[in-house]
Amino acid sequence: MAKKIGTGNVVYSTNPDFKYSTQQHEAASVSKGQQNLRVLLDKKNRGGKTVTIVSGFTGKEDELEKLARELKSKCGVGGSVKDREILIQGDHRDRVLSLLVAAGYQAKKVG
Repeated sequence: MAKKIGTGNVVYSTNPDFKYSTQQHEAASVSKGQQNLRVLLDKKNRGGKTVTIVSGFTGKEDELEKLARELKSKCGVGGSVKDREILIQGDHRDRVLSLLVAAGYQAKKVG
């Protein structure tokens, strides 16, 4: 998913010559071995539910979605991608960490 850069959060301008700049920017792809992924457990603001979070992914949005889909299916649980972080329902830190390392990512458990 591309981000819009350069609008400066301008909603309305009284200047008749003002031009909105909508440049598209995608994060560059980084190889799996150079990714520094962090796997952590979170319970805050989730109604007591535990969530395994994978953060630190650098790359395109569709690659992030693909990785999330693989992790969710191999753990047999649901989850989502939010704010460039993969959320996996439940405490699956060890399983997710072993799956990431087996896939060639550089990952570590945090917390």
